[in-house]
Amino acid sequence: MEVGVRDLRNRTSQVLDAVRAGERVVLTVHGEAIADIIPHAQRSRWVPGDLLRRELAERAADPGLREDLDVLAGQTLDEL
Repeated sequence: MEVGVRDLRNRTSQVLDAVRAGERVVLTVHGEAIADIIPHAQRSRWVPGDLLRRELAERAADPGLREDLDVLAGQTLDEL
């Protein structure tokens, strides 16, 4: 949907309903696109710090990864 500034003023609720329904609206001034009005993204839920620390500890990367990286560290591309 494309809407001019004047039309937006007259049809604000209709435009917002369209955005709420998931439509992207291009706002124009004298036919020139100046902004996009887009639906607000869903926010991820907030996670308390202690829960985040527990989750990260339980889902840590492969324990052997650090050793592999240590072996590779300092080598040049030619040595690989």
